[in-house]
Amino acid sequence: MPSIIGHTIASIALGNVYSNRKEDLRFWLLAAYCSLIPDGDVILFYFDVPYGHMFGHRGFSHSILFAIIIGFMVTLLFFRDVPHMSPRWWRYAVFFSVVTASHGLLDALTYGGYGVGFFVPFSGQRYFFPWRPIEVAPIGGLTKFFGPEGWPVIQSELLWIGIPTAFVIAVMRIMQHRKNRDVASESSGRTV
Repeated sequence: MPSIIGHTIASIALGNVYSNRKEDLRFWLLAAYCSLIPDGDVILFYFDVPYGHMFGHRGFSHSILFAIIIGFMVTLLFFRDVPHMSPRWWRYAVFFSVVTASHGLLDALTYGGYGVGFFVPFSGQRYFFPWRPIEVAPIGGLTKFFGPEGWPVIQSELLWIGIPTAFVIAVMRIMQHRKNRDVASESSGRTV
C-alpha cells in the first residue's frame, strides 16, 4: 500500500480538480481523512479477522460500495449547511466517494498483499492493476518508514504520486488564472 503521505497527496490533487471555488479547511481535512479511512480495517487484525476475509485488509473497506457510503456519510454529517440533495450537496457526496475510492485504486498499483476487493460484498475477488509501479510502505510505524526500508517508498511515491499531483495542481491553477483573467477582461470591456 502507498503510505499515508501518498494517499493524502492524491486527495489534494483530487480536491484541486474537483473544486472551482475556494474550499475551507474542513473540506481539505475531510478529503485527507477519506483517503486514509479504508486502512482502518487493520484494526480487525486484533479481532483475528484474516487478511483474505471479506472484511480483512483491503476487503470491504477498500470497495466501491464502502467509498460511496463514506462519501454520503461525510456529506450528511459535515456539510449540513449545504441544502440537502442540491447540486452542490451531490458534488460533495460524489467527491468524497471518489477520494475514498482513490485509496483502493492506489493500493491496486502496488504489488503487496492479496489485491483489492473493489466489489466486496458482491464478489470476494481481489484485484491488482497490470502495471504496479508504487512500492509497498513498510508496516511498523514511522521509524521503518523514515528508515532504509521506507526510502524506496518515498522515492516511488514522489515519482508516481507527487509529480503527477504537482502537474495536476499547476494545470488547474493556470486554468483558473486564465478564467479569472478572461472574466476580468470581459467585465472591463463592458464598463468602457
